[in-house]
Amino acid sequence: MNIIAKKNLWFAISITLILISVAAFLFNSLTKGKIMNFGIDFTGGTLLTVRFDKEVATHEIRDTLAKYGLTQSVIQKTGKDDFSIRTDPLETDVRQKIMNDLREKFGQVELLEADVIGPVIGKELRTQALWALLVASVLITIYVSFRFEFKYAVAALIALYHDAFITAGIIALLWRTVDAPFVAAILTIMGYSINDTIVIFDRIRENIKKPGAVKKHFATIVNESINQTMARSINTVLTTLVMVTALLLFGGATIKDFALVLFVGFLAGAYSSIFVASPLLVLWHRGKNR
Repeated sequence: MNIIAKKNLWFAISITLILISVAAFLFNSLTKGKIMNFGIDFTGGTLLTVRFDKEVATHEIRDTLAKYGLTQSVIQKTGKDDFSIRTDPLETDVRQKIMNDLREKFGQVELLEADVIGPVIGKELRTQALWALLVASVLITIYVSFRFEFKYAVAALIALYHDAFITAGIIALLWRTVDAPFVAAILTIMGYSINDTIVIFDRIRENIKKPGAVKKHFATIVNESINQTMARSINTVLTTLVMVTALLLFGGATIKDFALVLFVGFLAGAYSSIFVASPLLVLWHRGKNR
């Protein structure tokens, strides 16, 4: 398969997805006042710690909160019968009504702690997320430049941001909650994508060193390298997606958004490693030759 010869098609697909992402951000900003559905981790809210006198399922608590429009609340089991509930900001009377509903439904329910999560914490989280992305980018650039060449690092980094941006755009389009696990998922996607890209780059380097390689065009060597690693890339992403799909279908409400981000990101990462990073490398090489 001559992938490099069709690089304009692959770039057109990527540009289309990027434009869809930009359109999603603009639409959300104009109609909903923010580009993405930032969760409590970013916007602040109320943190409740409650204790039940019997075993209670997470979805049962969520059903009670849904009556107050708190469908995006984060509910985590912290002990045998203890739960941590993070919701949008609650007035004291609303909080009391929720506790009364829980007691009416489950019997004895004790409110252990009620805290307010301020927007300052959300601002700090946004700052830390940006620093995490920046540090990861710098380290990846240093590592790839040291192992290969600087042009390989640039191509890999463009592919990584391609994956992160498109993933964020799809999540914005679907208006899914963006919280701390979203940041973790994006960093996981970058790790997966750079690993897949380096496998192809490593094969390119090996093929360049083979006898007779000097008689071939660089684009031909890159195309051969992609085809030689294609089966490995497809098998890897399919195996990974099987596990992520299982999380998406059976992982529960608290992990579904995280699994969805991984699903979209792994698809984007598999695509960019083959159809974005390597063709970019060929374009850079041609420019250098000229």
